[in-house]
Amino acid sequence: MSRESIGIGVIGMGWMGVAHSRSYRNVLERFPDLQLQPGLIACVDEVESRAEATRERFGFSYSTQNWQQVIDDPKIGLVTVATPNNMHFEIVYAAIQAGKHIFCEKPVGRTPAETMQMAELARQANVISGVGYNYRWAPMVQYAHQLVEEGKIGKLTHYRGRFFSSYASNPNSVLSWRFQQEKAGAGTLSDLMSHVIDMAHFLTGPVERLVANQETFIRQRPLATPGVGTHFTVQENGPKSEVTNEDYVSALVQFGNGVQGSLEGCRAIVGPKCEMAFELNGTNGALSWNFERMNELQVYLPDQSPTQDGYVRLTSDAGHPFHAAFNPAAATGLGYDDLKLIEAYQFLKSIQNNQPNQPGFEEAVAVARVQSAIQQSWDSKSWEPIDN
Repeated sequence: MSRESIGIGVIGMGWMGVAHSRSYRNVLERFPDLQLQPGLIACVDEVESRAEATRERFGFSYSTQNWQQVIDDPKIGLVTVATPNNMHFEIVYAAIQAGKHIFCEKPVGRTPAETMQMAELARQANVISGVGYNYRWAPMVQYAHQLVEEGKIGKLTHYRGRFFSSYASNPNSVLSWRFQQEKAGAGTLSDLMSHVIDMAHFLTGPVERLVANQETFIRQRPLATPGVGTHFTVQENGPKSEVTNEDYVSALVQFGNGVQGSLEGCRAIVGPKCEMAFELNGTNGALSWNFERMNELQVYLPDQSPTQDGYVRLTSDAGHPFHAAFNPAAATGLGYDDLKLIEAYQFLKSIQNNQPNQPGFEEAVAVARVQSAIQQSWDSKSWEPIDN
């Protein structure tokens, strides 16, 4: 097959930039139907040694500390942004002005207003955008969406979504940029709750109104060493500084279709490691999924099995979306990096077909509107409508 090439620049070579680089390099192995040939042209990081190490590891044509070089490079048609949030707007703006397709890790903007502005810029420039809401690509989540769309669950009545992660439960977890309002904007609201909100939108529909709460449990952390480690790094000694955004967020929500629910996220909880999860109930059945067991889906459809009135555990197999691209065997599970690879495939396919990508900046705006209402509710301590 003759494929058209597209040059790729990845900006920010921490954990997430590496995950994107790996996905672009391997996407054709899993999805040979793709008619675009991704080429790794440039990788960027403010720490020169990390940028160069990534170049050698993945075979980028060059590395640089200057992200503007990627924008100016005519060989690059797709820019992926995996930097701290405070750098997103400037880079995305420059990429859009240069007419390059843009994939930006969530939450896109440091604030809801920044996210909305970037979506409008992308819309006006007619460039294709993508956002890293990767949990929706799990085969069993895709199958859950299919069951909802087909009406198998009946009329939806309840939705509970959460993301509980213990990465910051240790008081000696370093003060990475994620804990600093100046660099990250909000804390758990931007980081974990963005996934929770997007999943709720994907499965249930738009939120209409909510009332929310927040808390910061650990108010000081050790200073991080620039360019070393991740937000999972623990450092026992050294100076500490203040955490300036929230560890915990919760919201009672009412969806536009009348579904009642709750959304919750915490980065400092003890116990769950990566519990990105939902429970969904309808008049004819119910679904339950947890990323910690991402290749399973709990399904309750009593009308289909009257002799087994309870939840049934399904395991992912080649009959579920995307599974067969990785292996033909039932219960031979996929992992996190596979979701990023599916994400890359979907984004590249949207560019190939010149069609809007989902999730793109428009979906990020929908999430940002909910985040904005949550922040307003923190101040008002009352129910707030979603401003559409």
